[in-house]
Amino acid sequence: MLFKDVIGQQEVKQQLVEMVQHNRLSHALLFLGKEGCGALPLALAFANYVVSLPKETAAVPSMFGDAVETKLPASPGEADGYMQKQPSFSKGQQMVHPDIHYAYPVVTKKAGSPPLSTDYATEWREFIQQYPHGNVYDWLQFIGAENKQGNITAQECNDIIRKLSLKSFESGYKMLVLWMPEYLGKEGNKLLKLIEEPPADTLFILVAENESAILSTILSRCQLVKIPALNTEEIEASLVAKANISADKARLIANASEGNYREALQQLQHADEDYFNLLREWLNAILRSGPAAQIKIIEEIARLGRENQKQFLRYFIHLLEQAVRLEVMSGELQENLLAGMSSGEKDFAIKLNKQMRLEQKEAIAEELDKASYYIERNANAKILFHALTIKLFHIVKSNAVVSV
Repeated sequence: MLFKDVIGQQEVKQQLVEMVQHNRLSHALLFLGKEGCGALPLALAFANYVVSLPKETAAVPSMFGDAVETKLPASPGEADGYMQKQPSFSKGQQMVHPDIHYAYPVVTKKAGSPPLSTDYATEWREFIQQYPHGNVYDWLQFIGAENKQGNITAQECNDIIRKLSLKSFESGYKMLVLWMPEYLGKEGNKLLKLIEEPPADTLFILVAENESAILSTILSRCQLVKIPALNTEEIEASLVAKANISADKARLIANASEGNYREALQQLQHADEDYFNLLREWLNAILRSGPAAQIKIIEEIARLGRENQKQFLRYFIHLLEQAVRLEVMSGELQENLLAGMSSGEKDFAIKLNKQMRLEQKEAIAEELDKASYYIERNANAKILFHALTIKLFHIVKSNAVVSV
């Protein structure tokens, strides 16, 4: 993967290139960014760049014995050009470079054998090719984990130690890209000595979403590289270029995704779904029509399938957020917000603001977020939406948050 393949993040790309150029490369880096920001693609591009460097990057002896300074790239564009000239470039692109090792949450593949990342090497390459902005849930579904919990086990840590104890094959560096160290658990302490005192020319790149879920002993040994959320313009430009959709449609999706490119792709995939009318019917059933209409609409929602249900809830949360922004903004900011909304969404947001206070909208958004979490974990859709319907009724009618 090249730096140009990574959406946005120009400042972070420049920071990484300069880190190498000025010989400030730490032996352990933690790429920390929320879902959909592109932290993993950026880490893969950086790993490909570092592994393409010569063993001695400071000075190379000439045929007359003098030291000749090696000029390293000063920008991401130069780094891409440099990478593409290296003989091992194609190996890095195909994720088969012998000096780049990968670790990620997995489940047991064969009964009686420990779960190891190497068992899923082929699936991992396919996943990155198809879903570079995917999350752990996407990955575990991709490998058929179903309801099993993925982990990075003690056996995986032992395998990492074994791999990094070997000498590099082609590059001046050998490295580990460890995705989601949040899944290490206490077994991660096995890696502490290796991270703190690694063999020469060894680099750790950890890619995480939740800093608080990482072992503090590992966190303290890594240099933090913060990856911000993508801005709306970057997501919009990428959707127009890669998905071949209109700028207006891309802008609506980009605004709703809130810096999460994975979310933008999910919305694009379900862009033809009529969530607005479904939502209107559901709310009318909750607030006006009564139990019979509620059961009917709940059964309709349950037939959507898990991914559609999640997108439906996310769409509702987005409309609530738009309503809140509309309530607190004024002047030009409010006009810009209204310009990016459809007429139906404008009317919906205005009605929400008339009927609900801010605390009610916050309570509903929290319940919707919880429901989305449970859907990811295979909750029964009918039971879940029945409970959610009751909660929303009490929040709107009684301004209360009910635990069901």
